[in-house]
Amino acid sequence: MFTNHVVLTLKIQLILGVASVFPYFCYYKLKCMKDFWNQRYAKGEYAYGTEPNAFFKAQLDQRTPGRLLLPAEGEGRNAVYAAMKGWDVVAFDQSESGKTKAMKLAHQAGVAVSYLVEDALAVHFTADFDLIFYGYFHVPPTLLQPIYTHLNSFLKPGGILLLEGFSHKNLGRGSGGPQNESMLFSTHGITSLLHYLDPLRVWEEEITLNEGPFHQGSACVIRGIGVK
Repeated sequence: MFTNHVVLTLKIQLILGVASVFPYFCYYKLKCMKDFWNQRYAKGEYAYGTEPNAFFKAQLDQRTPGRLLLPAEGEGRNAVYAAMKGWDVVAFDQSESGKTKAMKLAHQAGVAVSYLVEDALAVHFTADFDLIFYGYFHVPPTLLQPIYTHLNSFLKPGGILLLEGFSHKNLGRGSGGPQNESMLFSTHGITSLLHYLDPLRVWEEEITLNEGPFHQGSACVIRGIGVK
């Protein structure tokens, strides 16, 4: 919840102009998301399984290992697989519970993964990355462009961006993902978001998910591959 000081500041800034309130709404939304994911990952079962995402795995297996960034990595399934394939992996998430389970998975696999507990808009890195994978990284629409622009600034020139997330057509299917349409993807929306990548390919695909208890069944997803 907001402190009394923040509430008073919000009231003042609402009078001065809506734009100045943006940082506080960002904080509130990110705090709500942090609480949600901590609760989900606190259970013993791995929410999305321990195997890597199929699209990510297929793409990674074609590429020479380098430095990899995994935003919103959760319980570490993609990070651990990449580390096993020789990648220098840096992952982050808001969730302390997610990191705990990711470190357990990495220990079991005998690999090292650098894992930060940090908000997407606050995280910074001292070296750039050869590849970034956004796996089902859905955020409120007001945060989408700021977050992706910030994180993509750490992608090397010539670096590869991979993305998979739920299409707006997946709403109501029960196979996973946000049930708020504004947080879901479209080919037009992702193409616009990543317009500065060249070449950039964004497409919609029907797949069958089998990723732990929360990603199961027929799904419509948006996939993207781009070069900075």
